Amino acid sequence: MASASTQSYGIEIKGLSKIFGANPERIVPLLERGLGKKEILEEHKHVLGLNDINIAMPAGCIQVIMGLSGSGKSTLIRHINRLVDPSVGEVLVDGVDVCKMSHKQLREFRRHKTAMVFQQFGLLPHRNVLENTVYGLELQGVPRNRQVEAAMHWLDRVGLRGFEERYPNQLSGGMQQRVGLARALANDAPILLMDEAFSALDPLIRVDMQSILLDLQKEIKKTIVFITHDLDEALRLGDRIAILRDGEVIQQGTGQEIVLRPADDYIVEFVRHVNRGKVVQIRTIVDPAHAADAHSAVELPAATVLEKAVSALLSSGKQCAVVVDDSGTRLGTLTLEQLAAAMVAN
Repeated sequence: MASASTQSYGIEIKGLSKIFGANPERIVPLLERGLGKKEILEEHKHVLGLNDINIAMPAGCIQVIMGLSGSGKSTLIRHINRLVDPSVGEVLVDGVDVCKMSHKQLREFRRHKTAMVFQQFGLLPHRNVLENTVYGLELQGVPRNRQVEAAMHWLDRVGLRGFEERYPNQLSGGMQQRVGLARALANDAPILLMDEAFSALDPLIRVDMQSILLDLQKEIKKTIVFITHDLDEALRLGDRIAILRDGEVIQQGTGQEIVLRPADDYIVEFVRHVNRGKVVQIRTIVDPAHAADAHSAVELPAATVLEKAVSALLSSGKQCAVVVDDSGTRLGTLTLEQLAAAMVAN
């Protein structure tokens, strides 16, 4: 119990739509005939929250769902543990449709397969840090000694050892969110749902929490669904990103795919001010035709981002970089001029 298992489940959302209103079942056939969000609202007084969502979330990866306020991202994450029932569609976790689970199956699924980290921390004010951290394990019926062992392990991992007797009102916002993260990890669920988990934090604390999550993920390898409205956060955390607008997926893929090949003008505006130097990897711009003298080049892994590649070249005094893949095979070369040009959006 002291450390997390590395079990993780893939999640597949297929044809999922959510209609809010007095009689959503009546609207589903209209939606299937192509009626839009505006017509559904104006003519039928129902709200189309999500429309035909299809996302495959690989096991053990961080899937970011992002979009502006009202895009449907929080509604979507609540379908995964069925806090919200879809009007139509499937939510498959390890091949099992959550939407078809009985009440008993769903209760067990929520207790053992998912854990949630909330934007407003969700701590119980009358419980100290330790008692908040063991709360989920109490619900599972885990013996007390194992509860405490797991809680202390994760409090230590998030930097809160020594604070276990403090109460939430004695902690900063960042410390409270660390308790929330430790509580979720103590449950040892294969799926971690994080709904705007860092949005209420100050910028520096937010970056610190992102670093903690990324470091922990190297060990725990959970399937993490992370909701955010911040593209920089999405690009830093996400193995894959899905961008929502008005309840529909506009584009999904890796951060690099979205930055380098935006699907439409809406995504272009989203990525316009992204620091490409911190996101784009040199594998995407390598020149395979150009050969370099090993004495005049520095060798760089293909996953190196542009900014670090420029820094490596400048500090080495070399004229260009040789780009190699994970096996050490040479993919081509890049000059300082090519790297600098790639950092500027077209």
